[in-house]
Order: sequence, then C-alpha cells, then structure tokens
Amino acid sequence: MRYGDLTLHTDKYQINMMYAHWKQGSWNRKAVFEVFFRQSPFGGGYAVFAGLERIVDYLRKLSFGDEEIRYLREQEERYDGAFLEELRRFRFTGDLDAVPEGTLVFAGEPVIRVEARVFEAHLIETALLNFMNYQTLVATKASRIRQVAGDDVLLEFGTRRAQEADAAVWGARAAYLAGFHATSNLRAGILFGIPTKGTHAHAWIQMHDDEEEAFRKFAEVLPDQVSLLVDTYDTLRSGLPNAIKVGKRLEAAGKRLQSIRLDSGDLAYLSKRARAMLDEAGLGYVKIIASNDLDENIILNLKQQGAKIDIWGVGTQLITAADQPSLGGVYKLVERENGRGEREPVIKISGNPEKVTNPGAKEVWRLVSRETGKAVADYVALRHETEPAEGKPLLLHDPAHPYLDRMLTDYEAIRLLRPVFRGGELADELPSLEEIRRYHDEQLNLFWPEYLRILNPEPYRVRLSKAAWDLKLAMLAKHRR
Repeated sequence: MRYGDLTLHTDKYQINMMYAHWKQGSWNRKAVFEVFFRQSPFGGGYAVFAGLERIVDYLRKLSFGDEEIRYLREQEERYDGAFLEELRRFRFTGDLDAVPEGTLVFAGEPVIRVEARVFEAHLIETALLNFMNYQTLVATKASRIRQVAGDDVLLEFGTRRAQEADAAVWGARAAYLAGFHATSNLRAGILFGIPTKGTHAHAWIQMHDDEEEAFRKFAEVLPDQVSLLVDTYDTLRSGLPNAIKVGKRLEAAGKRLQSIRLDSGDLAYLSKRARAMLDEAGLGYVKIIASNDLDENIILNLKQQGAKIDIWGVGTQLITAADQPSLGGVYKLVERENGRGEREPVIKISGNPEKVTNPGAKEVWRLVSRETGKAVADYVALRHETEPAEGKPLLLHDPAHPYLDRMLTDYEAIRLLRPVFRGGELADELPSLEEIRRYHDEQLNLFWPEYLRILNPEPYRVRLSKAAWDLKLAMLAKHRR
C-alpha cells in the first residue's frame, strides 16, 4: 500500500459499525455529526480552526482499492464478501460544512458538520478528528505566540522535534496561517508556498579550527544572507566579536550582516549586551534572532525584561504543542434518520455534565455589534431557526447564570459554517494560504483584546438559542423517565 493512501487511516470499530449497518440494512440512513471541542487549549479563551485543506484532500481521494480489500478480507471479523465489494464502490457522497480555516472558534460550538449516509459518516470520523485536532492546536499556539510577539518576525523551527514528517509539514502550515512569517522546513515551503529561512548550526563552527574563520567562510558563500550563530563557545567574548569583524568585512565589500542568533544562555541579558555591542560597532541594522525552547510565556517574559530581540525562532514548544498535546475535539451524532425515514434529534448523556451533547443539527452565528464592529457572542441555533439571519432580537441566555442574560438587537449575524461539500462534490474552491492569513488577521481584529490575551482571558459568550436549549432539556427529561 502506498504510504500516502489514507483510506484505512481509521479505527477498526468504524469498519465494524459500517459492517453492522450493512448487515442490518440501515447503512443508507442519513446521519448528522458535528465536530466541536469542550475546552479552549493552553488555558486561553479561543482556538484557531485549521486542518480543512487536508480534510478536503482526504475526502476527494477516499476509496478502497485491491490492497485495502485484501487486507480487510484477512481480518478476524471475516467480513462478508459482498460487504467488501460494496466498499470497493465507496465514495464520499455527503455534505460537509465547516468554519473557514483561520477562524477564531470557541468551546462547545460546532466547527464541522457532516451530513451523509451513516455508512460514510462513520468511516471518516477518525481522519477528520486527527487532522483538525492537531492543526487547530498548532495554529492556536502560533496565534498566541503572535499575540505577545507583536510586530516581531516569527520563524517556525520545529521539524526535528515534530511527531514525524506529516506533523512537521502540516504543523508548519498551521503556524503560517496563524501569523508566523516563515519556516525552516523546505518540504513545507514547496508544498504550501511558505517562505523559508535558515542560517547554520553549531556544527559549521566546530568543523573549523577557528570561529572567525568559520564565520568568514560562511559569509563568502552566502554574502547576501549572512546570519551567524554566536553561542558555540562564548557569546560575548568570542561569538559576537567575531561576528562584528565579519560584519565589518561585509560592509567593506558593499554587503551587510543580516543577523546574529542567540540559542542559549540568558536571552534577556545577552540580547541587550549584543545590541549594545552591535550598535557601538556601527552595526545597528543587524537583527538579533533568539531561539531555545521558546513559547508565548517565555517571549512575554523576555519582553517584560526589555530583551532586544527582533526575530523569534520557535520550534519544539510550537510544533508539539508541548504544554497541551491534545485538543480533545470530538465527533458526535446529533441527528439521525429513523426506520420510518423521519429525521429526529439524538442526545448523548453522561455522568460528566460537560460531555452531555446538544441535540439537533445546528448553525453557528457570530453576532457583531453594529455600534462597535466587535463580536458580542456566538449563537448556536437549530438549523431551521431564522431569527439571526433576519436580525430579530435574540436572547443570549446563560443557563448557569441567568442574571447575565442579555437581549441583543442591533447586530450583524455572520454564518460560520460554510458549505464545503455538497453531494460529495466540492462546493467551492478553497482559499489560498495567503488569503487564510489575511482572514485570520481580520478575525483577530473582530474581537476585543480582553478575549484574546494569553493569561486569564475574559470568557467569550457562546450561547444556545432558546429553541436549542429547550430541545436539550426535553430530551434529557425523556431519557430520565
């Protein structure tokens, strides 16, 4: 089997459920599943939706060939041969709606909705969650880093620590769409058109007898892209003085030293000393790059200390989402076609209140104040409800704290779930990565900074419509009888 073939990128229980539906004759019944996450990652207030491009590519190519059929025939379940032949004819023929990549999204609201034959809807769950969970996590981390970095340049350096090749390239894409400026990964560069940046490693210095010689020879080869790593031996006593010497030679030749990089030690202290030394040498134009297990918290702390850093190289903490390596997104059935051909909502009840689902197929509306131009709340309504689109007064009801209820009148309602597939066919061309980056910037500007700060953000309102809330209560009461 080709490594890139993702048809069997699913959990076995999905195939077993497909088989059971096929055997029982219910495999063509329609089902509606929704994808959401229960808690915003990293202790923050939001997430950045990503992963849709890979989901689209997966669904367009999804099919069972001879090798997959042969492998399934060998499984202990001994699937009926007629079922395996049905798999050979498999194609995704359903509908899929999703929020655009780069959208700021919040806990509890649907970010993807799948409406398809239950036969199809089961198979695709694992891959959809895999792609969405990881890329959304990295995009969110990248967005948080950008929040504290401001206008500084951000470079993604995580490939060597990523969980394998796919994580490296798709993580680089997720970081770029959320505001990073370049990646060190050339494969991500060629696949997605992301700008690439690179300097040299400590090994380049160690391969020479003398640090100044190593710097000089590197500059001779790449005179227009000279960035020197200065901490191989002693940053202030040898690295920087030698870099300054090479910088002066470049000036004499009509070129410029682009930057120096700090990769260890007290980055606040070293960057301030480096800035002073470069300025005293007349090299005020030389930028300072910092790396070494950076994340949003360390960058914020360094800025508070007055660090003189222009460019941040972020690797492990970003690409692995080290402080929260899983988003926890889920794929839950909310509506089914029963044996009489009727659509009916379904609910999952749990001993953990946060795991009780919201029944019924739903739309998500972003409500924007006409007065301020800022988002006020996200409104999760049943699909048939028209009040948001019509601009009618909406009750933002907080079941846990009813004294916080608010009636909203003067607003614009933006439908977040957009058509991606209709009848198995792509509904529209996907935006380019550059368009997604611009859209993400627009999303950030839509929210007050209190909702975006990385520490103790103000909770953003996500509210169920009264009809959706009443349906949930009715179904809870029904199943408690």
